[in-house]
This record gives sequence, C-alpha cells and structure tokens, in this order.
Amino acid sequence: MISITVTAVVFGVVFLAELPDKTALAGLVLGTRYRASYVFAGVAAAFALHVALAVAAGSVLTLLPQQVVQVVTGVLFLGGAAVLLLKKDDGEEEIHNPQDQSFWKVAGAGFMLILVAEFGDLTQIMTANLAARYDDPLSVGLGAVLALWAVAGLGIVGGKALMKRVPLKLITKVAALLMLALGLWSLWEAVAG
Repeated sequence: MISITVTAVVFGVVFLAELPDKTALAGLVLGTRYRASYVFAGVAAAFALHVALAVAAGSVLTLLPQQVVQVVTGVLFLGGAAVLLLKKDDGEEEIHNPQDQSFWKVAGAGFMLILVAEFGDLTQIMTANLAARYDDPLSVGLGAVLALWAVAGLGIVGGKALMKRVPLKLITKVAALLMLALGLWSLWEAVAG
C-alpha cells in the first residue's frame, strides 16, 4: 500500500533538492538540441534506475566513495563543455529535424548522461536515507522518481521555450560555461574533500 503522506514528503524534499542541481541544466541543454519526448524517455529511465538502486540499497549508498563520483562527474562535465565549445557552427539555429534523430541515440544519450552524472548525487543518497527512515520503499520510490521526472521535465520544456527567444549559439555558449563551472567545482570538491 502506498502512503500518500510519505510520497508527498519525499516528492517535496527531492524536488527542492534537485531543482538547482545539474539535472535541470542537462535537461535544458538536451531539450534545446533534440526531440523532448526522446530526451525525457532516456532521462526518466535513468532516474527510475537511480531511485530503484537508492531504495534497494537504503543507507548503504552513503558509504560510496564520494571523491571518485565527484572526479568522474567533473571530468564528464568538462568533456561536455569542451564538446559544446569546440563544436563547429553549422549555421543552424533550429533544433535538428526529428527524422535526423534516432530515438535510441537521443534517449541513450540522455540515459547515460543522467546515469553517470547523478550517481551518488545528494538526491540519490537522500532517497536511500528516506527509504531507510520510512521503511516504505514503494512510497519513497514513487515520491522520488516523480520529483526527479518533474525537474527533468521542467528543464527540457525550459530548453524548448528558451529556444524561441534566445539564439541557439548563445544558449550553447552559456551552457558550456555552466558545464565548465560545474566540472571545475566537482573536481575542486573531490580534491578539497
């Protein structure tokens, strides 16, 4: 039986914790470049896997070497920033045509990005702790996955809306700089921690 109270509490906590996190940025970047439904499918699958792992493991996830996760995340963000900054401008200001986008390629990119970048993240550890605290894995899992999907959806939709008002070239440069900053911050946390 699902507890609406536990689900709502977990949703609120995870949503607020994830909102300023890199997920919204990742969704925004992917949402400006690819079909939103394809991006969301991959991101949603990755978050479902993360929540399942967090709920199954309970508080054990807090024992993972955070330093290693921060280094990997930092390197991935730096790599993403490099790709965005070094990408040749082909003059396109529109999102790629849907026929040019394979569902599996786009969804797979979203899945892999979230799978690696969010592993050991605060919200995953928080979900594990909430699962251990409430001893209600189904309610905790439902609240967490709905919160993560909501944040990802906001990021993806925000990316689409932003495209209508701001040139893709500027969005790409700003996203690259943000990814560069997140990458450097993650590496600094790994070294300082």
